[in-house]
Amino acid sequence: MVQFGKWLRRQIERSLPEWQDQFLRYKELKRCVKARSGGCPPLPAEEAEFVAEIDAETEKINAFFLDQEEEFIIRHRELQNHIERALGRGRPAPAPALHEAEVAAIRREIVNFHGVMVLLLNYSSINYIGLAKILKKYDKRTGAMLRLAVMESVLQQPFFKTETVSHLVRECESLMEAVFPEARDRGQAAAAALAVAEAEQGIFRNTVAALLTMQDVRAGSSTRGSHSLPPLNLPDSDWLRSFDPPFPIPTR
Repeated sequence: MVQFGKWLRRQIERSLPEWQDQFLRYKELKRCVKARSGGCPPLPAEEAEFVAEIDAETEKINAFFLDQEEEFIIRHRELQNHIERALGRGRPAPAPALHEAEVAAIRREIVNFHGVMVLLLNYSSINYIGLAKILKKYDKRTGAMLRLAVMESVLQQPFFKTETVSHLVRECESLMEAVFPEARDRGQAAAAALAVAEAEQGIFRNTVAALLTMQDVRAGSSTRGSHSLPPLNLPDSDWLRSFDPPFPIPTR
């Protein structure tokens, strides 16, 4: 059985290097939980201290998520403009060699941009799961009833509100179709993008792993409730799984 801490470390290693300090400090919070006297109700000051730690981590995650989301909105707008220019809309046709080089560069940019946005969606899921896990451990250790109340608050946090980034991911998939005209559907466009991603194997494989992780996390629960992660629809799941076997989702 895979321990959650090991699973989390694996997920963090698959993120971008500059993101790794922005994840929930699960290991440090777990030490705080273990330091509590087992079975003894926490003193008000001790509980307030733990909640303050959780709040500080949540604020850090929110700040990072919102910064990335804002950057993605700007980058998406710039990418749309770049594509229109490269496809020759509203300007004389460029020389064939120059045009092909520009389109190839845009294709790489779209694949990488799509990948980074998927990694941010996974970042949101991972941190949500981490908070739920550590709060469950705290309640089990102390007999407190923090988890439900805190997780209700987490549902309203910016990092959990992924609608904007999810919309940008779908828009980016539409852009893939625009620059891969030979592909008839979104799944074929993704397959065609693989050829472009060969020079970017690291982020491509991490993106595939993130997509599969998000799918498996949602499939791991047999019930749906107010604290469940939103559903995720992935095209060509079998094709994705052919590139990177999923790392087992921990049950404890």
